[in-house]
Amino acid sequence: MRMSGLCAFVLATVLAQDAVAQTAIKAPKNKYTPQQDVQLGQEAAGEVEQQLPIMRDDNVTSYVQDIGRRLVDAIPADQRHPEFNYTFKVVNVKEINAFALPGGPMYVNRGMIEAAKSEGEVVGVLAHEISHVALRHGTAQATKATKYQVGTIAGAVLGAIVGGRTGNVIAQGTQISLGTAFLRFSREFEKQADLDGAQIMARAGYDPRDMANMFKTIEAQGGSGGPQWMSGHPDPGNRYSYINKEAQSLRVQNPVRDTNGFQSAQARLRQMSPAPSTEQAAKANAGNRGPEGAPGRPAGRITGNVPRPSGNFTAYDEGNVFRISVPSNWRELPGNNSVTFAPEGAYGTANEQSVFTHGAEAGVARNEARDLQAATEELLQSLAQANPRLEQAGRYSRTTIGGRAGLTTTLRNVSDATGGTERVNVFTTLMQDGTLFYLIGVAPDNEFGAYEPVFRKVVSSVRFTR
Repeated sequence: MRMSGLCAFVLATVLAQDAVAQTAIKAPKNKYTPQQDVQLGQEAAGEVEQQLPIMRDDNVTSYVQDIGRRLVDAIPADQRHPEFNYTFKVVNVKEINAFALPGGPMYVNRGMIEAAKSEGEVVGVLAHEISHVALRHGTAQATKATKYQVGTIAGAVLGAIVGGRTGNVIAQGTQISLGTAFLRFSREFEKQADLDGAQIMARAGYDPRDMANMFKTIEAQGGSGGPQWMSGHPDPGNRYSYINKEAQSLRVQNPVRDTNGFQSAQARLRQMSPAPSTEQAAKANAGNRGPEGAPGRPAGRITGNVPRPSGNFTAYDEGNVFRISVPSNWRELPGNNSVTFAPEGAYGTANEQSVFTHGAEAGVARNEARDLQAATEELLQSLAQANPRLEQAGRYSRTTIGGRAGLTTTLRNVSDATGGTERVNVFTTLMQDGTLFYLIGVAPDNEFGAYEPVFRKVVSSVRFTR
């Protein structure tokens, strides 16, 4: 009994020493509110996702999201912000890079996943970026910077991501290089993210030494010019050593090793065509702008050769506002405050306007009314101004969208693209902040019977994330 008591005392002492040895991490001073983090991050995320090719592969994306959620669950209680919404997306570009925006939007380049030697190295990247968000390093660093107005960050953030001449062009017109403030951290903040990320990894069941190994992999893969990730994440000095030292105080029994998900993700990426560079992707996207500069909406004649909607659906996360699933053969065509999903052959330009003949547009609209029907009527009036031959064919019916009370109605119109008649389903609901969410489904009159059930299925898939 005496030996058992002594062993218990020694074990308790060792654990206490380990707890003391673990580095205490304190978030830096910050004059911004967590709500402002969210606002800034959402604005920048919207621009990023219009300009860079987000990967739409469910297997790879789900793998990264699963890791991300596990790490988020391991964030210390004093670093949790209920306002934040952590999202994880893969960018289909080749550079070894990852970045996080204030409030939770996170992006991992395909090149980073391909270069990783183990799952732990992918986890190390995500844990490091999650720490930047949780410790609010972006706005903390901006607190030290020259004063600027909220709402001017999107172009500068994208310019910081892209880099080079294209990045400089994108950043023009902003008041200050805010990409530097939000994405290129000080060495002090880098060390904090290293240590905090190591602790988060350990709590999530991963070996934090894999984070240290990740830095060696990044350096080895970077080439003569150095990897892009390192340009925004400067080495505080001896990071490999201090991360391994921190790992000694973080006991992880049976840490997670390479999973089937990691091996499957890398194998799937190897089967794909090589990814472009970030600068190539940004230039290609600029070339796809429509006549009014709407990203992703290429000009051109609508062919009319439109395939029927696929029975398989693909899910999309839209700017930390909503999640939606659409037929897998519909292309995503982002706009400023909306996104259109349409099949090949169903979109183009008419009368110098971007149009589509089959598919759906979802978006948000500010309105003066707080009443759903009044806000919906405001939306219909704005549609009628752009479409003089638009007529309401029926009354409003009640529906549910993302768990919220909604309205739906059907309109008739004469298509500018084809000259034929078309029918339009409109679905609306009010979001928590009073913003009107809408989804507009369009199909030629003679095909509407086949499309209406698809529109309703798309609406039923909507889930709001704020």
